[in-house]
Amino acid sequence: MAEVLEHVWITLSDGCRLGARIWLPEGARDTPVPAVLEYIPYRKRDGTRTRDEPMHGYFAENGYASVRVDMRGTGESDGHMADEYLAQEQDDALEVLSWIAAQDWCTGNIGMMGKSWGGFNCLQIAARRPPELKAVIPVYFTDDRFRDDIHFMGGCLLNDNMWWGSIMLAYQARPLDPAIVGDSWREDWLKRIDDLPFFPGLWAAHQRYDDYWKHGSVQDDYSDITCPVLAFGGWADSYTNSVPRMLENLSVPNRGVIGPWGHVYPHDGVPGPAIGWLQEAVRWWDQWLKGEETGVMDEPQLRAYINDAVKPEGTRTYQPGRWVSEAEWPSPEVEGHPFWLTRSGLSDTPDQGEMSIRSPQSHGKASGEWMSAGVPGEMPTDQRLDDGGSLNFDTDVLAEDVEILGRPYLDLTVTSDSPVAQIAVRLSDVLPSGEVLRVSYQVLNLTHRDSHAAPAPLEPGKPTKVRVPLHMCGHRFAAGHKIRVSVGTAYWPIVWPAPYAATLSFDLADACLTLPRRAGADTHDLTFPEPAHGPFTPITQVDPGSVARSSTQDHLTGETVYVTDGVGGVFGEGVLRFDEIGTQIAHSLRRELRIRDDDPLSARAVIEQSYDTVREDAVLRTETRLEMSSTETEFHIQGVLRVFEDGQELRQREWNEVIPRNLI
Repeated sequence: MAEVLEHVWITLSDGCRLGARIWLPEGARDTPVPAVLEYIPYRKRDGTRTRDEPMHGYFAENGYASVRVDMRGTGESDGHMADEYLAQEQDDALEVLSWIAAQDWCTGNIGMMGKSWGGFNCLQIAARRPPELKAVIPVYFTDDRFRDDIHFMGGCLLNDNMWWGSIMLAYQARPLDPAIVGDSWREDWLKRIDDLPFFPGLWAAHQRYDDYWKHGSVQDDYSDITCPVLAFGGWADSYTNSVPRMLENLSVPNRGVIGPWGHVYPHDGVPGPAIGWLQEAVRWWDQWLKGEETGVMDEPQLRAYINDAVKPEGTRTYQPGRWVSEAEWPSPEVEGHPFWLTRSGLSDTPDQGEMSIRSPQSHGKASGEWMSAGVPGEMPTDQRLDDGGSLNFDTDVLAEDVEILGRPYLDLTVTSDSPVAQIAVRLSDVLPSGEVLRVSYQVLNLTHRDSHAAPAPLEPGKPTKVRVPLHMCGHRFAAGHKIRVSVGTAYWPIVWPAPYAATLSFDLADACLTLPRRAGADTHDLTFPEPAHGPFTPITQVDPGSVARSSTQDHLTGETVYVTDGVGGVFGEGVLRFDEIGTQIAHSLRRELRIRDDDPLSARAVIEQSYDTVREDAVLRTETRLEMSSTETEFHIQGVLRVFEDGQELRQREWNEVIPRNLI
């Protein structure tokens, strides 16, 4: 039976105290054990408690001290968090590792793991080469903070930049708990609110791959990482590209697994099938922290799930398909297969002539969410809703299966009538029923066609060669289906529109889609254990909450309105009470995105949010409202944050950011 230390202070060299929750295996105080660290800003006390307990408890049951630390300025930890992934964050982590290694219950060997932020920073910290860190397991992460994170995609500003910025404001404005910090909780809480950065404006101001994004992007020198890496990704997640890149570029022992999942740990994976991720993690720790031979390095370098076609509905809890293996990555068994874009569809031979497209600004309303998180309605729906606003190219009905694994890409020679323009490319599976399932996609700001670090305007009327690399994917196009590629010039509500409604023309003579066709036979018997968990935290669901999603169009004005509305629990969890600590939380967020088909400058985004914390001593509430619009030359982002105690307003913060647009 694990010993759970509800709260432990880790005091850093500058006096700042970080809060930790620790699970110790039975007997660890007499016989030291290796340790596992998860180091994130999401509040161990009542933020990630539901997720932490069965995961860290399982590690403790299997012989590891498991340590969950709130970063500086988050949860009940002291100090100020000024931004993501700062050098201070890494410096603090080095001290935390040293502290853990010095405890009498630790052997000195430590592994780091984490999902999303924790996946990012375990790699960033590994690149600092602390001697205590022997292995890492990043899950749903990126090695490139500009190209593949929640702020920008293909040089386009993601609308999730504001969504995530608003959530971070609410998260970091949560009240401190007097049971941990004492009577100073209210004073410390208000000081934290007074110091809050305006996250969405801070991130939107960096519109190219500059030093801001290079910091923490481990792709700039993979050789900095000298400990073994076991990397996990999910096809329904937004971080689909990093695992193959890491496998290709790391020189240390490494393995990768990509499943069908969204942004949910694989042992709880949605869409299923979930796997025994905790058992896989323990095998990795046993190999590198205990020195036991577990056979992990005898397995293929990449294990990936190949999706089969499903009905394109917004809610997907299970994904049919099968696991395959590649002994090495890049795999010699995956070869590029060209399909030429012609007037009659996708062909084995090129065509002549030119085609043009200018999509309605609402093109993309069937896209689903940028990041799937296991919430109803978030997956891409039937792409026929968007196909009317794009140029679409189909193969003939397939006589045999076509299986792909890797990155598709589209090569075009493009001519634009505007200096700034976007291109949106979708790869889809056309079912015999006529329904269209999106398999992969990408949006590219064409001023970033050659470089994200040094974008250059297009010269209207001048042809330019462009390669659009789509997101990594694994999919089987079954015999009797068709392969479709679609080309458009906008992708709302995923990305903020370009300042001009551009028309793109492209030359059919060299318009070519290349698919990573997988021809190899499977040589490994791929099975994963069934999901396992440690003890669950005692919770009461006070209210199931609700989730609503809709896309509507006004046929008088041409305005499309996309709405997501999560009440009680933004990720579908409802209103929860943590029984052990007597704390109830409710998190609601309504997002409304508007645009007219004929005017990219009509784009508007409004996010209204509340976060309620109910304790025995107080009822505490945070409210935020963010609004964004743009002109041809500027982004305008306004924000208001208000906090209340027992219905009385204690603080209000306001922001009004005007950010120059830089070829975006």
